[in-house]
Amino acid sequence: MADPRRNDDLLTTLAPWLRLLGQRQGRLLAGTALMALTLFSAVGLLALSGWFITASALTGLALAVGLAASLDVYVPGGGIRFFAVTRTVSRYLERLYNHDTVLRLLADLRSRLFGVLAGLDERTLSRRRASDWLHRLTADIDTLDSLYLRLLAPPAVAVLAVLGLGGFLALWSPAAGAAVIVLLGLALAWITLGQARLGMAISHRQVADLERLRGRLIEQVQGLAELEAYASLADHRRRLAAIEARIEDDQRRLGQRAALGNALVGVALGMTLVAVLWLAARAHDVGGLSGPLVVMMALAVLAMNEALAALPMAFTRLGATRAAAERLNRLEAARSPRLAAAGTLPPGPPAVSLEGVSLRYPGALAPALDRLDLALAPGERLAICGVSGAGKSSVAALLSGRLEATAGRVCLAGIEIGALSPDRLAERVAMLTQRVDLFDASLAANLRIAAPDAEEPRLREALEAVELGEWAEALPRGLETRVGEGGRQLSGGQARRLALARLWLRDPDLVILDELFAGLDAGTARRIAGRLDRWLVGRTVVYLVHQLGEGVDPPGIDRQLTL
Repeated sequence: MADPRRNDDLLTTLAPWLRLLGQRQGRLLAGTALMALTLFSAVGLLALSGWFITASALTGLALAVGLAASLDVYVPGGGIRFFAVTRTVSRYLERLYNHDTVLRLLADLRSRLFGVLAGLDERTLSRRRASDWLHRLTADIDTLDSLYLRLLAPPAVAVLAVLGLGGFLALWSPAAGAAVIVLLGLALAWITLGQARLGMAISHRQVADLERLRGRLIEQVQGLAELEAYASLADHRRRLAAIEARIEDDQRRLGQRAALGNALVGVALGMTLVAVLWLAARAHDVGGLSGPLVVMMALAVLAMNEALAALPMAFTRLGATRAAAERLNRLEAARSPRLAAAGTLPPGPPAVSLEGVSLRYPGALAPALDRLDLALAPGERLAICGVSGAGKSSVAALLSGRLEATAGRVCLAGIEIGALSPDRLAERVAMLTQRVDLFDASLAANLRIAAPDAEEPRLREALEAVELGEWAEALPRGLETRVGEGGRQLSGGQARRLALARLWLRDPDLVILDELFAGLDAGTARRIAGRLDRWLVGRTVVYLVHQLGEGVDPPGIDRQLTL
């Protein structure tokens, strides 16, 4: 877990995300203005109502004792209605507008983070579980949404309100205006800086604990059968209970600190109210203030509770926002420098070469590859054989740019792969891995991942090439049939052939096929091999297989390399 006491500055940590918020500066300023208008209307409504009620009461008493008195009820009555309507309308618009803004900001944040995750290589991705990356994409981003709605706009509006109220009261009593600015200014400083300091370590730690809880919960659900089979479920639940107890304890502490902040808000408002009343009463005694104005000034101070009430909780949890930003910043720092590369491959099938390549995964006891040399001519087809763990998939990851070699050079067409643009590389290199990733969408949508503009006849042609044409035609909804989450509505062989059809829709120059016919019967494999052989003409091909001569071999192998 990151140490919340390290020396990196809070503003430095939040700076990348503040810059991202700045891209929607106009919307943020408009939303802040709506917040300020709502608060102004609330203060005006309470203050003017207090003045009007008091003035009406005093006028009535004067008339009751026979004194000549008059009161214009229309102007203050109209003002009260104006403030009431403005407060209602502006609050509705503020909530609607600012929540829409926050949703847009969340989309910006998630898009940026998804781009960061897509730029990570397999070595970095393998350091954490899939649930941890999901936590980054969801919980950490959700935590950052508090930057604008809780940590930036509300305190800015509160500062303006304190200064505005102080200046307003100073029109009748400069001392009262100064008291408001000093006392509420000090209170505002505490409930931002002080509360942040009180809750920083706890809320910072809570982010990591929540991630740990989510990861263990996902593990328990996914591995429930194994946990029960090995009688380990009770132990796993005890570990979950320990994490939950720690989170609950931290939540209680944060609640206590936030309650302290709320209590201090009440104390500060009370002290300010007493000070303003005392100063206003003194001014009243010397004839400088009327009774209704004294009441108006007091009620205006009480209305400031709306500006301050939400701040203690928000700043008590500032550590969570800081922790989320730190974790996401580390992700950005882990992005491969290849993202800035701009090189492209020359046309045609590329030559492939690995020169003294070594590869070691983080924490591995032995290197996956050790000083491997390999040369493949343009248009040649090579079968790389070896047992599980021999390094076949590592070679594929190096050739596709998903991994960077620990040592040595990986070149395509004589160009070191690190100098090639990832986008251009993805257009020229296609790979079928042992893992098939399908989305919970239609057959057509899954195929169009490879060719977004492909028309339906082209999609059917791709399915025919992998022996799925008749099957797709027989489905009630045809190409619009959904495949389920992860392709669960398909068999393993169907899912793999659908992935091969997706690759067939591309026009790559280097094709990497990992266990091409896994999960297919011999007859289907032979028919697909014939069609695939024709499609692979004019392309450089790397097959990854355990052993040749077992079942149906990939088509057109020129030579073999055993790892």
